[in-house]
Amino acid sequence: MSRARTFADLATSYGQGNALGKRNIAFNGDMAVSQRATSTTAVGATSSHYPTLDRFLYQANTSGRATVSQATITDLPGFRFAQKIDVTTADTSIAAGEYFIINQMIEGFDVQRLQYGTSDAKTVTVSFYVKGTAKTYACEILTSASGTSKTFNVTTSWNRVSLTFPANTSDTVNQDNTNEFQLSIWLHAGSTYTGGTMSGAWGSTAANRAAGIGSIFSSTDNELFITGLQIETGDVATPFEYETFEASLARCQRYFYAPVTKAGGDHYFSNGWQYDASNVLGLIFHPVQMRTSPTVISADGTNYFSFYRAGAADHFNDVVLNAGNDKATSIINANDMSGTAGHAGGMLASVNAFVYLTAELE
Repeated sequence: MSRARTFADLATSYGQGNALGKRNIAFNGDMAVSQRATSTTAVGATSSHYPTLDRFLYQANTSGRATVSQATITDLPGFRFAQKIDVTTADTSIAAGEYFIINQMIEGFDVQRLQYGTSDAKTVTVSFYVKGTAKTYACEILTSASGTSKTFNVTTSWNRVSLTFPANTSDTVNQDNTNEFQLSIWLHAGSTYTGGTMSGAWGSTAANRAAGIGSIFSSTDNELFITGLQIETGDVATPFEYETFEASLARCQRYFYAPVTKAGGDHYFSNGWQYDASNVLGLIFHPVQMRTSPTVISADGTNYFSFYRAGAADHFNDVVLNAGNDKATSIINANDMSGTAGHAGGMLASVNAFVYLTAELE
């Protein structure tokens, strides 16, 4: 792309409602943030979860399985990471209600620029880079009331897909912290979702959502790489908007924060104090304000955690939510302590432990 064309597209984008300082509505578009893990196997066995890269929710109803990883790439200038889907179990007998979808859900606070539900509603352009086994898949954008889809093609070489979706003058998006705008990439679907005709218009007919797509699960030789995801207003795909890693991580931590990961090794993660002789409390301050009060997910294994206090230590298996809000979370281990009420100390996690705080949209 020439420099003149780049400037022209940026000017057009600005005129269509994008702030030049923050055009991209998508999160983690360069696939650099992966707090949970860098690789997860058997994706598809769980109906809905975030397996690897931050902000990418997988929904599945299939006997097919895949490994999803944060792949290091060297063949696409400007990008170091891609999301890789590598099929490990095929599914060639596709029932009507099957699906395998990569989603990104975006809260209402972040999509008011779309002006949906008004006569000033904006068109939206979704762009991303893909390569892999040659297939046709579908990209869909949705509100709580309706959606619109378009197909795209994957080849064995990197290609930037650019899809422009019409303005939505009917569906209002609330200005709140709920899922008000969703991007879905359909990689596998049965006739319930493929039996219609894809028109590109907004609607709510299930059979049109993934019409015309192939299946990533047709063979264990199949794979897909995707990176450079951008969602912006207007009818042109402007150059990918890079964020610093710190800025991207902070945006992702509004939804998921991992004060303890398996890769972190033995380390202290919280101050603590004995509520009474058998219960210890800890307090974790969130690095950013989370979307809502998070839930706590922790490892559960023999002596995964320790509480060091007053020249002694107690070892325990897990921690659970005690109380909290969107700014801080109190955790507790009950009935595994042997100290004295009021003793202060520090909570240490072993190499096998993890503690996750999640306020994800699902």
